[in-house]
Amino acid sequence: MQPDSFQTHSLFASTHGAAIRRVLAAAIQAVDPHTAVLSRLKVDGDLLVAGGQPYDLSSVRRIVVAGAGKAGAPMARAVSELLGERISAGLVIVKDGHAGAAPRSARYARYARIEIHEAAHPVPDMRGVQATRRLSALLDGLTRDDLLICLISGGGSALLTAPDEDISLPDLQALTGLLLACGADINEINCLRKHLDQVKGGGLARRAAPARVLTLILSDVMGNPLDVIASGPCVPDPSTYPQALALLEKYSLLDKVPAAIRAHLQKGQRGELPETPKPGDLLFARVQNLVIADNARAAQAALAQARAEGWQTHLLPTPLQGEARDVGEMLAGIARQAAARGARPLSLLAGGETTVTLRGGGLGGRNQELALAAVPALAGLPDVTLVTLATDGGDGPTDAAGAVVTGQSLARAAAVGLSVPRFLENNDAYHFFQPLGDLLLPGPTLTNVNDLAFIFLL
Repeated sequence: MQPDSFQTHSLFASTHGAAIRRVLAAAIQAVDPHTAVLSRLKVDGDLLVAGGQPYDLSSVRRIVVAGAGKAGAPMARAVSELLGERISAGLVIVKDGHAGAAPRSARYARYARIEIHEAAHPVPDMRGVQATRRLSALLDGLTRDDLLICLISGGGSALLTAPDEDISLPDLQALTGLLLACGADINEINCLRKHLDQVKGGGLARRAAPARVLTLILSDVMGNPLDVIASGPCVPDPSTYPQALALLEKYSLLDKVPAAIRAHLQKGQRGELPETPKPGDLLFARVQNLVIADNARAAQAALAQARAEGWQTHLLPTPLQGEARDVGEMLAGIARQAAARGARPLSLLAGGETTVTLRGGGLGGRNQELALAAVPALAGLPDVTLVTLATDGGDGPTDAAGAVVTGQSLARAAAVGLSVPRFLENNDAYHFFQPLGDLLLPGPTLTNVNDLAFIFLL
């Protein structure tokens, strides 16, 4: 991704604004999925090496590629370039608008023999269910002499969807909406998903057994917990039915979720349904899970570029987590403290993923809400810029990746009658920043490694 992709806000036309664009672009370029695959996967004749582990391709009968996530298209392209006609079949499910070179009118694109299908995110739709059925069918009949290469990235939980037999798609859609609104974090959301779906929580690896499985993972979860990323389709699941039910109680959702979901989890708690495969299961002896890029990689690249631009740099030790509006106020407070110490020019960076508890019916996402909450706390502070960035280019159900805030944002908003408390109350950060021209609009980046928040003191 080039720096010009981050054209937004009149500030970015200045000299230091151009430097900020280069820092943002460096973060995204460092986690380019195509490059990440090629850096971790090597082919030399009949030898495939992934993260130091060899695979003798001369003894492999069939290679099948399967996957899901926002980064699926460039990952599939890289695997196709490496393995070409050795690939027997493949199917990867991506978010709408993420099929890469595919014509927008096409149902799917092709990389070698790998089909790229689009589906809805973050709430699953029938296209995702149907594509998952086709993907699962590719695994039928795999033997010990076959190799399944899975391409997993953020967004895979919604895109790779195979509801258990007693759960309907509308049931899952209703649950997803409730979870996204209640403030549950991704670990909690995916614990529930894994106990309502046939391919999550190790289910895809179980379907592919006894074939060998190599999973390449672009992580969108801090700390890279493999069982949480895209709900761990090829990873043992330590969570349980009782834990899933407890989460519904924690967020007062037990009486709000569809009856079929409540009944399913209660049956699992009573031991009437099989659990997801657990750590130590021999199923995973033939499975390799390899993280190829993550938030830390993007952050380090951004810091390196910021240093090259002449800023002092510091990675904040506490990841972005908790309510977005609380984190926004915290980051603004850190900026004020740094400014009071005269630490300029300075670039501060934090990575992670906040949550939003929906109170209103507005439009936005966690990065935009974080930025909106910081507006009053940064008011009047000279030569400061806060930039929030969803690395996939889409924050919540919007076309914005985040927003830009300066010490003048509050005054500019007041001049056109925009009230921060009113827009915060309605979770409507998008329509606060849109008339100011302060939304970050790079378009889909085709990668996904959580969020980044930058503070620049000039």
